Amino acid sequence: MPALLERKLIVVTGKGGAGKTTIATALGLLAAARGIHTIIAEVGEQDRLPRLFGLDSSQQGVETTLQDSLHSISIDSDVALLEWLQALGGRISGRLLATSSTFQYFAAAAPGAKELLSMVKVSELLRRRRGRGSAAPYDLVVLDAPATGHALAMIQSPATFGAIARVGPIAAQTGRVRALLEDPAHTGYVAVAQAAELGVTETFELQDGLLRQLGRDLDAVIANGVLPLRFTAAELARLEAAGARGADGEEVKRAAARAARAVHERARFQRNQLARLRRRGLAPITVPFRFEAELDRRALGEIARQLERKLT
Repeated sequence: MPALLERKLIVVTGKGGAGKTTIATALGLLAAARGIHTIIAEVGEQDRLPRLFGLDSSQQGVETTLQDSLHSISIDSDVALLEWLQALGGRISGRLLATSSTFQYFAAAAPGAKELLSMVKVSELLRRRRGRGSAAPYDLVVLDAPATGHALAMIQSPATFGAIARVGPIAAQTGRVRALLEDPAHTGYVAVAQAAELGVTETFELQDGLLRQLGRDLDAVIANGVLPLRFTAAELARLEAAGARGADGEEVKRAAARAARAVHERARFQRNQLARLRRRGLAPITVPFRFEAELDRRALGEIARQLERKLT
């Protein structure tokens, strides 16, 4: 089986707020540094990557060059469905179609249609010219997928919608997307989770869903925001003893001892959650917690280098 960055598509998902976009971007930076022409695809109304790189927001469906060998694109599932129906409708205007009751009915009645067409857009990136001035397609698509439940719906969409569309061009597209998602030589799946009870449980749900829907397992689990174990039990005891002996005006020492204990207990709890992943047969790759309000390109580059050491 090829290494993660040797695939054509990497799907990054996990519990909301776990740092999926951060990890997807770091993987994109790591791939681009190796000369792999990469595009990171955001789904929905997300358009965060250009701003992370100090660029203006891009238009939906339009590639933005972030740096050499690295691009981004934002895919809106409603727009993808509208474009497909407009292609079927010929000269019907997009505005008229979008406001019609027929469009609204179809969008609600066709299970998996929007999710499928988003995945079709993603798969087409592997055949699309990479940026301007190049006739070659992208080597790698990193999909910054929605949170676990919605991501599983996207992954399931070829089977869901394929039960309806058995012939015609949409059936052919459905088959191509399903084959791509099922092929371990071309697609890898990465779970991003914080080392917390709900995040780990949702990772198990993702693993079970992949096995049930595609017969696939997770290729990597990345535990984001892991705190270091800074103190031994003996060191904590000495800190707390020093705080307890403090005279008047020594409240700062007592507060510091309480803070040290709280952070230590949090770090220990995280280790327990990482152990849950290991008992499930998953080997989490840890990314340290960063004491920064917002991440910039420098911080993303450091995370990419941390992943490189652990992924290779």
